Amino acid sequence: MELGEKLRQARIEAGLSQRQLCGEEITRNMLSQIEHGTAKPSMRTLQYLAARLGKSVGYFLDEDAVRSPNQGIMESARRLYDAGDYAGAALVLEGYQGPDAVFDREKQLLWVLSHLELAERAMAGGREPYAKELLDKAALETAYCAGELNRRRLLLLGRIRGEDICAQLPSLDGELLLRAEAALSAGDAERAGHLLEAAEEHGSPDWCMLRGRAFLEEKNFREAARCFHGAEAACPKETAAYLEQCYREMEDYKRAYEYACKQKG
Repeated sequence: MELGEKLRQARIEAGLSQRQLCGEEITRNMLSQIEHGTAKPSMRTLQYLAARLGKSVGYFLDEDAVRSPNQGIMESARRLYDAGDYAGAALVLEGYQGPDAVFDREKQLLWVLSHLELAERAMAGGREPYAKELLDKAALETAYCAGELNRRRLLLLGRIRGEDICAQLPSLDGELLLRAEAALSAGDAERAGHLLEAAEEHGSPDWCMLRGRAFLEEKNFREAARCFHGAEAACPKETAAYLEQCYREMEDYKRAYEYACKQKG
């Protein structure tokens, strides 16, 4: 039975007219075309109609047409991965046949995750050459995988090869700045300073503002002022209060007055 026929039959069984089924989402003319097979509904429209009829979307679809030839492989791979059998999951995925619009993304993700888990186990067992082979396989399909997974892979690879892979790793500056701000809020200016010095970029307004605050807490007013000047163009009002304090502590009252005036302007 075609989709339109199934839809019409379900509507009649539910005791609804075309107008009642349409509601405010679609026109009666569109529903009529769908029921007669002269138009195909979008997935959103089909979901809407199915919900109003109390049916699943799958009820109206030809299961043989939408079923992927890889469905059995993916079901097995999921089950094995969830059970911690990463070798089994990887082995099953080797039988996957692509391209497959239904499962390509999930397959690639499971492939990478399985090989990363296996590589970590291999390293723990002292089998570094095998771990490297697994990590090389994990690199074959990363198109749909998050950057964090690639970072994990690179870190493992760096441990095996013993070489510098920092150039390939994403920057940690965002996390370092967040941790530094948390340290400052907790009153640990020294830790905040160490975290900020570990950042790759030292000239951004956010970095300058945080580093200035850390120096200020440590009563290093000269360095604090230098940092606040680095953030002055981006946030003039916020830095003005800090710079007034710095210059007042350094007994440069002329410049302290200048920045006091800027806060009022």
